[in-house]
Amino acid sequence: MTDKPGLLLVNLGSPDAPTTKAVRKYLFQFLHDKRVIDTSRWIWCPILHFIILRTRPARSAKAYAKVWGEEGAEAPLVAITRAQAKGIAERLGEDVHVDIAMRYGNPSIGSALDALKAKGCRRIAILPMYPQFAGATTASVYDGVAKALTRRMDVPELRYLRDYHDDPRYIKALGEGLKSHLKTLDWTPDVIMTSYHGLPQSYVDKGDPYQAECIHTTDLLRAHLNMSHADMRTTFQSRFGPKAWLQPYTDNTLEKLPSEGMKKVAVMMPGFSADCLETLEEIALEAHETFEEHGGEKFTAVPCLNDDPEHLDFLAAIARENLLKGWL
Repeated sequence: MTDKPGLLLVNLGSPDAPTTKAVRKYLFQFLHDKRVIDTSRWIWCPILHFIILRTRPARSAKAYAKVWGEEGAEAPLVAITRAQAKGIAERLGEDVHVDIAMRYGNPSIGSALDALKAKGCRRIAILPMYPQFAGATTASVYDGVAKALTRRMDVPELRYLRDYHDDPRYIKALGEGLKSHLKTLDWTPDVIMTSYHGLPQSYVDKGDPYQAECIHTTDLLRAHLNMSHADMRTTFQSRFGPKAWLQPYTDNTLEKLPSEGMKKVAVMMPGFSADCLETLEEIALEAHETFEEHGGEKFTAVPCLNDDPEHLDFLAAIARENLLKGWL
């Protein structure tokens, strides 16, 4: 075995199949994470086990089925992350072993670390696939790696990337992706929305930098494209439960836009490195329907950067510069 470093791309995860049983297993793991739900376990666990896990899996399974693809295929998020890993590996060359893991579901962080260890990797770089840092995402990846190594006698040297929300190359890739998509349309949007996954307001109040980094990403993208605040708006999607989440909400904004004279809209999701349920179903399908129901005429969801060559060039570059420096 050769002493090559490993690079592990980690994203959120998906169920193993678009079925109620698989979704329940996935949600059990996801919603037990204290980084995701910081409510007292005495309060949260009864709600999770006796209400949410009995009702939500069936609804979520139907949503996953809309975007899953062929029977037996992997979830879009997992398949795209594999394609990203393949492209990054091609760019880094044979000096690095590149693999993927999901924070929840499969392939697990533990199994990926085992696979890299079996290849002789004593140094492993962790690249969380979240442009903006949040405790519920990036910090949870740190927790997941630590938990996977808890009982091991021999652990690798580790490096982590915190975020890349303001890297000029990332902003450029977002801008080029947006321009390329808009060229495929026979109409021009009245407004472009940058929709980020939401977070409870209380998390930000406690010091989570996520909201500020999302707003900064949009500000930089707006400047890169020479757009005004009226041309590009920041919103937050995917709220869950009764707590106040980051605002303005994406769905509420889409409901109001037609009454403000903006009946043609493009929605992009700069907080997602790969298309997933929240982009393919929640935005491209549900948000589209909501917009039209309230008088909207034209709607488009801009694909995430996924395995776009410029995106892969950038990810390989930050891996080499920030994580693998001195190891190669």
